[in-house]
Amino acid sequence: MATKVWAMGMVLFCTLLTSTAQLFYKFGAEQLEFNLLSIITNLPLLMGVLLYAVGGILLILSFRGGEVSVLYPIIATSYIWVSFLSIYFLNEEMNLFKWAGVFTIMSGIILIGYGSNKAEGQVVM
Repeated sequence: MATKVWAMGMVLFCTLLTSTAQLFYKFGAEQLEFNLLSIITNLPLLMGVLLYAVGGILLILSFRGGEVSVLYPIIATSYIWVSFLSIYFLNEEMNLFKWAGVFTIMSGIILIGYGSNKAEGQVVM
């Protein structure tokens, strides 16, 4: 089965949702108290859970459009999204090792996609 472009796009969108959920978890953790009322009224935490649920549903649906061995490595782009989002929203800094990690992840995803294209012939729209 050739992997369809829409499936890859859906997985990529899923990673953006789950990476945004990580930010909401971070914001929710700052106001977290360990009692039931605090947890169920913690809006950032609940928003993170909701985004993860939507991301999970999209991931499952995207698997209908291609091979898991091609689609699942795209999930690694979550690390890239989180790095960029944390710079912007959390004022975190990127050092040389973090940038090298981002480059390595991107290279790996490209190589897996390229290897799949060579093995199958091409990606189908």
